[in-house]
Amino acid sequence: MSQDQDKPDRSERNSDVSNGSEDDQQDTLDNPKQSVRKKVRQNTPSPSRGNMPQASPPQFVSVKELMETAKGVTNMVLAHEIVVNGGFQIKQAELPENSLEKRVREIVHKAFWDCLEAQLKEDPPLYDHAIKLVGEIKEALLTFLLPGHTRLRNQITETLDLELIKQEAENGALDISKLAEFIIGMMGTLCAPARDEEIKKLKEIHEIVSLFRAIFSVLDLMKMDMANFAVSSIRPHLMQQSVEYERKKFQELYEKQPNSLAFVTEWLQEAADEVRPKTLPAIGDGTSHRPPVLCPLAVQNHAYLKLLKWDHLRKPFPETVLMDQTRFQEMQFELDQLMLTGAVLLVTFNAAGPALSGLPGFADKLKTAIRVLLTGLHLPSFNLTEALAAISEKVCAEVNNCLSQHGFTPFTPEKEAVLKGQIQSLVNPDNSICKLIDSRSQVFLGSYLASGYQKPIPAIPGGLGPIQQELEEIAVKYIRLVNYNKMVFSPYYDAVLSNILNKEETAHLQGKLDDD
Repeated sequence: MSQDQDKPDRSERNSDVSNGSEDDQQDTLDNPKQSVRKKVRQNTPSPSRGNMPQASPPQFVSVKELMETAKGVTNMVLAHEIVVNGGFQIKQAELPENSLEKRVREIVHKAFWDCLEAQLKEDPPLYDHAIKLVGEIKEALLTFLLPGHTRLRNQITETLDLELIKQEAENGALDISKLAEFIIGMMGTLCAPARDEEIKKLKEIHEIVSLFRAIFSVLDLMKMDMANFAVSSIRPHLMQQSVEYERKKFQELYEKQPNSLAFVTEWLQEAADEVRPKTLPAIGDGTSHRPPVLCPLAVQNHAYLKLLKWDHLRKPFPETVLMDQTRFQEMQFELDQLMLTGAVLLVTFNAAGPALSGLPGFADKLKTAIRVLLTGLHLPSFNLTEALAAISEKVCAEVNNCLSQHGFTPFTPEKEAVLKGQIQSLVNPDNSICKLIDSRSQVFLGSYLASGYQKPIPAIPGGLGPIQQELEEIAVKYIRLVNYNKMVFSPYYDAVLSNILNKEETAHLQGKLDDD
């Protein structure tokens, strides 16, 4: 499996595998953090080479190595999801409607249950299939037991003794309905309260084949419940070790794929290039000949802010935040909708004056209406012009209604037309109000990011008061995600930034020598 060096895209880099030296492996064992920084410096692409990821030399990998790498990534993603997503739950896989796999499964299941039904209708009935099903049910019930459930374990083992059941079947003394009754009762004892309704429905089924099908369906639900209970139980313990675990798994991936930080390097290089103009010295202060000294933390924080303005369709996401790309994208969508909402409210309250700005509940009422009309803002089919026209009509109606209720003079047609025009002009991203709201929200998030998550939320900038609660909620989610990512990948970021900044300093010194 080889690579083309002229096409350094993500899919090719994901197939690069490099065998590290024994010395590097020993360094990793002796000092993992220093080893991370050393390996990152050795393999980070140079900014002087166009800031583009350079493909590794052609390598060959075995299927076993690929499978091991894929397994490591899967485990890392699963652990990350459990820790970061408080609502994480395991759910039954739903096959696509009309898919080949679903049709095959339905055909096989129907054949099995038809065979069971045919056996039970024979004279005398055959119980081969039924006994196998009882054995599977027995094993499933035993898996739900805790070590201290000795009495229940004995009841299940004695009542569902397959050898005894086979003897009863051979002698024509098997009462399958009695077994089903015991199974349903035991399921009712072991299931979560949320499954009581399903257990009740089982008791109403009297046809044996239908009853067995329903029992297995409920058992599947109980297995999901047990798995989710296990997840919730291990989450507190996993959180204590997740940082080290994720870093270890990513290091294993990085050792096999040295270009695993190519897009991270691009991301941090772009952030450094954008931060640099803000730190340029004043002309004539005697230091203009030297490049500005960039603070790695400031560059890193600016890089994180860039994730909320990311072009997900055209630009690869940095590798170290790839597992959270969906979360960052959702926050970006929420923030975009909130910024537009804030712009509408700012225009509205400026037009209405102090008469309405202090009324309790009015801003929330407008926000609710605006959010409904902006639903689907990021869909390609969404028409922002039409949405803002509808919003302007709704806002004017609500404003006039509120003014009348509180004894103020409603807007004149002329003033109403001006307000509608101002709201509809927000369709232009270069609109001064939109740019103001966006700029101040970025300042707020940047200040919160720089202050550290343990400190109080910074004061909200002027003009963002009507959307303060929603903005703070997004900020808390964002900062929590960013800080967790920092804890896991800070050694890699430190190494990449050190590489970037050192190369720039070297280039500057080389330039001075050439001039001399």
